[in-house]
Amino acid sequence: MPHTRNAKKRLRQNEKLRLSNRATVKAIKTQIKKLKDVVGGGNMEQAKVEFNLLAKKLDKAAARRVIHENLAARKKSQCARWLQARPQAAT
Repeated sequence: MPHTRNAKKRLRQNEKLRLSNRATVKAIKTQIKKLKDVVGGGNMEQAKVEFNLLAKKLDKAAARRVIHENLAARKKSQCARWLQARPQAAT
């Protein structure tokens, strides 16, 4: 446990930041699952909307350093490949 006032304050700040970061990561994971479900269902217009929301969340999280920039780029690339592969499989 911290002893100084400054250390106690930093502990409180770190806990709030940790909870905020966890909520952001959870929202990203939930959005990825939504996108997978929509792509699997075949509704490509809705899939594009979900992909745009996911890209926005990933970019925001990377800008705030919640996740690494390369992770955001990798996830966007993976999801874009899902979208590109789906219409070819349907035809």
